[in-house]
Amino acid sequence: MNPLLQQLLDRQALRDVVDTFSNLADEWRIHEQVVQLFTPDAVVNTHINGQLVYEMQGHEEIERVFTDFTKQFDTMYHSNGQHTVTFHSKTHASAVLYCMVKLANATEIQTHSVRYLDDFIKQDDKWLIQKRVAHFMISETQSKLASKSPNE
Repeated sequence: MNPLLQQLLDRQALRDVVDTFSNLADEWRIHEQVVQLFTPDAVVNTHINGQLVYEMQGHEEIERVFTDFTKQFDTMYHSNGQHTVTFHSKTHASAVLYCMVKLANATEIQTHSVRYLDDFIKQDDKWLIQKRVAHFMISETQSKLASKSPNE
């Protein structure tokens, strides 16, 4: 296959991985998200306000932490923005993804501007996340009570 065409196909496949991650999160399909999109030995680190708050490795730990964290919310909404990919070989790539995440429960809505730094590996002709470092760059919390109009 033409190398340029292969790179375009791989670039789209990588975008599909990160978009599927967001879709599965919003649908509360955490198990599928982890097993389908991450290598079995994947590493996920999460930084909030510049501080490392989660260090996870492997499907079981990633799924447990994701599940425990999301239990406090009724609704999740991810909107992905720019996705810049760098290919290191035919089977290794890295990327930067910007994402807006909204998390809501009965009392508040959290809005997070997240910058993901991803390392991917292609195994059995499928791209998987080998390492994800999430940087919650800006986080805001709004009370649902404060967001009601005066007529409610």
